[in-house]
Amino acid sequence: MKRLLAIVFTVCYCYLATAQIGTWRNYLAYHDVQQICKANNELFVLASNNLYQYNIDDASITTYDKVNGLSDTRITHIAWNQKAKRLIAVYENSNIDLIEPDGDIINISALYTKSITEDKTVTAISIDDVYAYLTTSFAIIKVNMLKAEISDTYTKNHPDYPHNLQPYQDDYDKYIATVSTLIPEGPAYNRFYQSKFINGRLYTTGGYFLPAMPDNELPGTIQVYDGNNWTLYQEQINEITGYAYVDICCIDADPNDPEHVFAGGRCGLYEFKNGKLINYYNKENSPLMAALDRGNQLGNDYLLILGIKFDAKGHLWVLNSLAKGVSLLELTSDYQWISHHHQELTDEKGITVPGLSNMMFDSRGLLWFTNNNWENPSVFCYDTDQDVILKYDQILNQDDTKYTIYHINCITEDKEGNIWIGTDVGPFMIQKSEIGQSQVTFYQVKVPRNDGTNFADYLLNGIAISSIAVDGGNRKWFGTESAGVFLISSDNLIQEHNFNIDNSKLLYNNISSIAINHQSGEVFFLSDNGLCSYQSNAVEPNEQMTKDNVIAYPNPVTPDFTGMVTITGLSYDADVKITTATGAIVAEGRSNGGMFNWDCCNKQGKRVASGVYMVITATSDGKKGTVCKIAVIN
Repeated sequence: MKRLLAIVFTVCYCYLATAQIGTWRNYLAYHDVQQICKANNELFVLASNNLYQYNIDDASITTYDKVNGLSDTRITHIAWNQKAKRLIAVYENSNIDLIEPDGDIINISALYTKSITEDKTVTAISIDDVYAYLTTSFAIIKVNMLKAEISDTYTKNHPDYPHNLQPYQDDYDKYIATVSTLIPEGPAYNRFYQSKFINGRLYTTGGYFLPAMPDNELPGTIQVYDGNNWTLYQEQINEITGYAYVDICCIDADPNDPEHVFAGGRCGLYEFKNGKLINYYNKENSPLMAALDRGNQLGNDYLLILGIKFDAKGHLWVLNSLAKGVSLLELTSDYQWISHHHQELTDEKGITVPGLSNMMFDSRGLLWFTNNNWENPSVFCYDTDQDVILKYDQILNQDDTKYTIYHINCITEDKEGNIWIGTDVGPFMIQKSEIGQSQVTFYQVKVPRNDGTNFADYLLNGIAISSIAVDGGNRKWFGTESAGVFLISSDNLIQEHNFNIDNSKLLYNNISSIAINHQSGEVFFLSDNGLCSYQSNAVEPNEQMTKDNVIAYPNPVTPDFTGMVTITGLSYDADVKITTATGAIVAEGRSNGGMFNWDCCNKQGKRVASGVYMVITATSDGKKGTVCKIAVIN
């Protein structure tokens, strides 16, 4: 062993502080303090419907979420029971957790899972002896917090219905001053709509708007995460502009300056520098036009900018919906406005269609966007050099099946140059060979059933797709409106994962956006109720593999390590072999994008012996790659 350690320490390895493959992480807000419960020398704090614990003696903070034991999301009530020495946490959906100061958590799901027509929402908690009494509209639920069970249910006509319950009194007033200075790191708000991962930063918006849909008038929110800290962009902008600052639903960062950011929403276009507003564009100071409502032009409170995108030159492309004579504009880097208005972007009355959004440039430089509106959902492809626009509004697949769709929610390009479109009836693909043609096929991937028949099913047919992201291995991550997240293999035929709230740490099944950090492989899932991430096993590939960029970690592998060794810096679909010092192959496979994972086991599934193992790589076309070493200590 001493000789092995000597070998290990003579070789310089880098240990990269990247999360273990397959782990989850939550990014939750704790800014809005709602309740504080003192439990001996601990304070339990309910904030922004999330929970954390503060130790009065050493000032340490512990946050709670689904990753570290909570059973659900969105806590509405907490109460401390001194006799049972447990905290009761009740969720919005009536699920119940009992939490001990040492972090142990017991779930009581009987009320949550009970099938009744009455409203089960808990509106108040009372504590008496070892019991918690939960008030609902149909009954009072008696919870034995010591035995961790529901011991009785008192309906209003029950002879023992407890009429004189005293609502639980928390310690908010006594400790709010202390708690206000101890907010855990995280975003300010749990509402997220659109996201983009650019130059190592996650840019997010917190609003949504589509004409003729219910308008929640969500306060304008932009939150940016740089991998360590969150930045909340300037708020209350209405006090500066004189117009509402709500429903911010699109965002993009200048490719030449990550601090220079534009955002759009219901009330116009906003320009930020270092998180502060520097310009506001509306119909008074730009070619942008307010929405038309039954022939009447509205004011700047309804100037709809639902899609924006920078090009490689630093020019901003802007979509202006429901306007007269304006639709697609370009704001140059020297602040000149250029109109690219086209008849294809208007309805039969000459008014720009209502839901122009989801802008993206493909690898050919073509600008794609959609009309996400049920009156005429469409996909547009615009050649910015030739000033030619193509409109696709007939959703016809390769089997001549015509679909009636109401929403086109997202559009993206895969590593092979195909264009993927997410709709309310499933995903479609425009194949690379048809791009640029006046008519295209909305191709549906057929997945064989593998049940002994020749039958196949269309990929995710009938599932409303809200977001699509493509990782470094050309796998497709599909966010849905109610079924969680699907990960589909690079050849589109294998479902590698379906994450939902019941089988994973995913916070919500309704996903509004997916963004990927292609350098680390972290995949972010956004919803209007919170943000979480999953550490995937694919990163962006390198064009060339060298001894400087192919790295294995953790290295050395210690006896207590039971996870996957990660090898990064590989080229796309690289051939990887792991051998002993004498050349015997113990594991082999292909990279996911630029990453390969090894479980430290041989081909028989047994952990390998202590020693130094060689990682030998080659490109997908068989050209020699590079070699790195992994030390395993048992």
